[in-house]
Amino acid sequence: MSETFIPSSVLPLFPISGCILLPGEMLPLNVFEPRYLNMLDDVMDGDGALGIIQPKPGGRADAPHLETIGTLGRVISFTESEDGRYLIVLQGGIRFRIIEEMFLMTPYRQARVDYHDFTHDIAPMALTPEIDRAHFMATLREFFDANRVETDWDAVEAAPLTTIADKVAMSAPFRPEDKQALLEAPDPALRVATLLSLMEESLNTSDACGPEEYKS
Repeated sequence: MSETFIPSSVLPLFPISGCILLPGEMLPLNVFEPRYLNMLDDVMDGDGALGIIQPKPGGRADAPHLETIGTLGRVISFTESEDGRYLIVLQGGIRFRIIEEMFLMTPYRQARVDYHDFTHDIAPMALTPEIDRAHFMATLREFFDANRVETDWDAVEAAPLTTIADKVAMSAPFRPEDKQALLEAPDPALRVATLLSLMEESLNTSDACGPEEYKS
């Protein structure tokens, strides 16, 4: 997030089940639903920011209950397709907590949010306590093999552990509630530890459930 960017206290919300955006990461989206096309028109006329949040059980089909914690995303790439879809890329900024939903005259939802609990998202944090990288990487290789994921292992091995963990946390086919736990981890060490636990749990049940496939 830019040092000069001051996030708004009211954010338009883009609820997506099974999708999280972590600070500093990129999220490509293919937007086609009319209310979110409208939202992006407004966002692009404003500061380019919106909130990525997960729905949770309860509420109406067109207005489900929402998790309380999400991430501010800023549009850094925007293209309109010939059939009217918007192809965008969001860059993750600071996480937020929903204080109250605002019932405004827009087809999309908006909420008053607070960033106070997540000011450390702005600057990278060290892994404290340190994580056993060798064990994490061995588990990641096994997890990728079980899910038939191909990747550039030279590039992965050269990357910081927090970067690897954040990219896997966003792309792996975990349950929405597990994704939310990864998002809400208060610091990088706990996010890596949570991811490691989820991968190990997946591997322990993979024989019974069969392999899943996803793109890294």
